[in-house]
Amino acid sequence: MFDRIKADFILNFVESDRWLMILKGVVATLEITSVALVIGVVIGVIIAAVRSTYDKNGEDMKRRGGASYHLLHAANTVCRLYLTVIRGTPTVVQLLIAYFIIFASSNNDILVAMIAFGINSGAYVAEIIRGGIMSIDEGQFEAGRSLGLNYYMTMRYVVVPQVIKNVLPALFNEFIVLIKETSVAGYIGVEDLTKMGDLIRSRTYSAFMPLLAVAAIYLIMVMGLTALDTRLERRLRRNER
Repeated sequence: MFDRIKADFILNFVESDRWLMILKGVVATLEITSVALVIGVVIGVIIAAVRSTYDKNGEDMKRRGGASYHLLHAANTVCRLYLTVIRGTPTVVQLLIAYFIIFASSNNDILVAMIAFGINSGAYVAEIIRGGIMSIDEGQFEAGRSLGLNYYMTMRYVVVPQVIKNVLPALFNEFIVLIKETSVAGYIGVEDLTKMGDLIRSRTYSAFMPLLAVAAIYLIMVMGLTALDTRLERRLRRNER
């Protein structure tokens, strides 16, 4: 039994230095995930700010009238349309549309994957952050204004620190989902971790070892993120004391 596992390991990873394929796939997966994460957070923060501002101040601005309300209303409509489309369609379909239609002239498949996954993640990050903002008691906003802070200063100094603490677990969960979602990047030819495992399988005709290795590496990355989330939550709780 042990000899067979050893022979299977050598066949899949040692011969022809196939372990380098796995390493290359890990690097590509981490590159896509890290850049997509930044794009998703930036988009999410912007959309959450627009949506929460409209939800909290839209009616007052509407009564006062003016161009600011119409501008905010238009921005909120665009954000809602974006959220509906992105959350209502499969990630892999969005990836294919980005590669074969929107960026059809691009030869950089990794960059296309980064943008596609970032746009997809932004929709979920936006709703997570918006939910965190809307969960803050209205008294917090009133307390900020009673201290002479305007809406934006109240958001920055009073609300946002509380929102970060509340949404941190949900954000890390979204980051974990993002890492696993990148496994479909192979549909556009990206040689990510999953694709490399499949390429090894196609060359050695052995599915067990390469796919098990791919699953184990994803598990290690997810466990690392989970451990980081736990440490951050503990630090935030200590800071409250």
